[in-house]
Amino acid sequence: MGDFFTVSALVVTFASGIRLATPFLLASLGETLGQRSGVLNLGVEGVMLLGAFGAYYTVLKAGSQPLALLVAIAIGIVMGLLYAVVTLVMQAEQGISGIGVFLFGLGFTDLAFQKWVGTPIPIARLEPWPIPGLSDIPVIGEVLFQHNPLVYGAFLLVPIMTYLISRTTFGLNVRAVGETPEAADTLGVSVNGTRLVTIIVANVLASLAGAVVALEVGNFQQNLTAGRGFIAIALVYFGAWRPFGAMVGSLLFGFVLALVNQWGALGIISGSASSLAAMAPAVLTIVVLVFISNRVGQPAALTRPFDRSN
Repeated sequence: MGDFFTVSALVVTFASGIRLATPFLLASLGETLGQRSGVLNLGVEGVMLLGAFGAYYTVLKAGSQPLALLVAIAIGIVMGLLYAVVTLVMQAEQGISGIGVFLFGLGFTDLAFQKWVGTPIPIARLEPWPIPGLSDIPVIGEVLFQHNPLVYGAFLLVPIMTYLISRTTFGLNVRAVGETPEAADTLGVSVNGTRLVTIIVANVLASLAGAVVALEVGNFQQNLTAGRGFIAIALVYFGAWRPFGAMVGSLLFGFVLALVNQWGALGIISGSASSLAAMAPAVLTIVVLVFISNRVGQPAALTRPFDRSN
């Protein structure tokens, strides 16, 4: 245990925690926006898997990480449109529809990987972009300012999303259709139009979150995201449907993963203890749902379809 409480080990742990928090943050920010408009998507995990495979396969074949991110964005848009048709046009039950998206993403990526790749082939991983000047600050610079651009972008999205939801007309419309869609409709707000935008944004961010996982690992395998999408949904509740709260929860889960990884690398935990420690994020998710979800009020119209004819 003494090996862990050194400056170098703690710096690695905290820096890794921030990096590992990024997929959680991207996915939970998107889901926060979607749920604020009244749409629940339990298929975040499936979209993440699709984005992860799309990004991985693009780098494998084309060798371009920017193109891989564009492919992930395109996948998110397509899945967003598909989910919008199912939930807004067909008005299918959102919980069941989301599980369907998850199962589709899980099955399709597994089949595509077996047919198009076969065995895991490593790809180029995301390289850190140290921020000049700031990255040279002892300890702090190593922890905060030596990450890849997607990490910086994810955390910059927090104030942007906060401002969007709380200070803009679009954000007001999102909150209105998530609370009282009938009243919003009488004021001329397009309920389904607003929800369509939030669904697409949410799916794009989920797909990018999956791409981050694949590009960080530099490989792909079945169920690569390992439940991160479901944890991201729990983080929306943890954060009380606020971007800053989602960020705090993402960092918490990121640091837990980093701690488990670092203790395993240092030999502090091994064997069965290591397997039990790997369950920490899942256990933490259950704790979050039990103790947090009942203490905060969700959007009143969450999961409730809107039919103007009624």
